[in-house]
Amino acid sequence: MSKIKIKKGDTVKIITGNHKGEEGEVIAVLPKKNAVLISEKNVATKTIKKDDNNPEGGFTMKELPIDISNVRKV
Repeated sequence: MSKIKIKKGDTVKIITGNHKGEEGEVIAVLPKKNAVLISEKNVATKTIKKDDNNPEGGFTMKELPIDISNVRKV
């Protein structure tokens, strides 16, 4: 496994995929998966069931990982 040179808080540019050309801030680095999470990019909607803490249920937005080879540090 190679050393990852991107850290949490860095600004990166996505160089391939659905968000090609967009920039964002790294919110987490996943070294075991060789991936990063970028704020408000590659987002999926997740359903939340009703429970005592959340009586109405609903939806939440969750960032999905992007492979480290698909981003470049700005």
